[in-house]
Amino acid sequence: MTDHLWSITDREERFQMLRREVRASLDMTSSAEDEELWQGIERKVLGDSGLEDLTSGERHVLVRRLYDSFRGLDILQPLVDHPDITEIMINSHQEIFVEQEGEVRQIPLHFESRERLEDIIQMIVSGVNRIVNESSPIVDARLKDGSRVNIVLPPIALKGPTMTIRKFPSEPMKMSDLIEKGALHEEAAVLLQQLVRSKYNIFIGGGTGSGKTTFLNALSQFIPADERIITIEDSAELQIVTVPNLVSLETRNANTEGKGLISIRDLIKSSLRMRPNRIVIGEVRGAEALDMLQAMNTGHDGSLSTGHANTISDMISRLETMVLSGAELPITVVRQQISSAIDIFVHLSRLRDRSRRVTEISEVTGLHHGEVLLNPLFRFQEQEEREGRIIGGLIRVGSLKKVDKIQMAGLGEWLEKYIEQIAVQTGQEDKR
Repeated sequence: MTDHLWSITDREERFQMLRREVRASLDMTSSAEDEELWQGIERKVLGDSGLEDLTSGERHVLVRRLYDSFRGLDILQPLVDHPDITEIMINSHQEIFVEQEGEVRQIPLHFESRERLEDIIQMIVSGVNRIVNESSPIVDARLKDGSRVNIVLPPIALKGPTMTIRKFPSEPMKMSDLIEKGALHEEAAVLLQQLVRSKYNIFIGGGTGSGKTTFLNALSQFIPADERIITIEDSAELQIVTVPNLVSLETRNANTEGKGLISIRDLIKSSLRMRPNRIVIGEVRGAEALDMLQAMNTGHDGSLSTGHANTISDMISRLETMVLSGAELPITVVRQQISSAIDIFVHLSRLRDRSRRVTEISEVTGLHHGEVLLNPLFRFQEQEEREGRIIGGLIRVGSLKKVDKIQMAGLGEWLEKYIEQIAVQTGQEDKR
């Protein structure tokens, strides 16, 4: 956080007084044009003798914050604009936490009132045609920059209106960026690139904040540009920028009369009639898992999705539970669906040093005694901890067995080199 921002928070009472004076002088700023509002605020700040102790830089920040309090997200706008802040957690109008460079801490900012926070919440949800109120107190939304927003209102939230904002980079991270950050190494990235190009169905699992959406965005950049992609999300946040023929679909909550609900399941079924080459589902959480598996099993190879779990085995168990929550099927049938639909599981973890890493990549090879059989390809191995930083990375623990899709994609030459490379590495390991 910049020093300028902190200097303004020390003058919170003065800020609130200035805001009231600006509102009064401009005859309710909602009717003022943006340029008129900005100029009025500038005149007020520059002409206020009580602000002579501020530097020119601090005055500029004050003008911006006053403007944002009327046109932007009020005290949240500098936090949303700050490039190093990745998450903003508003527990009540008086209690705000941020995550910055992996560290979560409380900041000395607060809204002038609970009503002001409620106004900001309504502005956000109305911007994406959502409704949140006492009868429907939970909603997912997004900001104009694509940041994900979750809102919970009283009586569910006991402290008052609660909002969590998950920010994303303005430009989606490339796989090379993830390699540079140590999330995975080049050998694993090259394999994943060929698997995406060859239309392997890939499922990404991990805990909250482990980087699933970021990784999905990076993987999507390997999709050939001549394909047609349909993305399906609760709240649109995917940034697929390399495919021109792209349709983005977003769910819709029911209205105040309980009508108009459009679910992930509805969108998946509709997408099948839109001639997609691939379907990308931002996250599966419930019964829509069955629709996803059926789509993968009916000619939509190369589909991608994510889900919450602690390990790949847990992810498989969660998928089973999701499917069974919406359909009465024998567990053997569900496992058969999973084993035939999903080709590759990728698992991400947030380690104790707050770094986000790919910790396992496994291939699904079928069923064995009624259980989904996994062939681990890479696993994360920790070597040491140095100055609070975990040193380690993925090591190859197996080779790809199901290579038919690679051959059908015309990547036989790459496959030969891949097999040869593994043979050389295996020989060197045997000699050691």
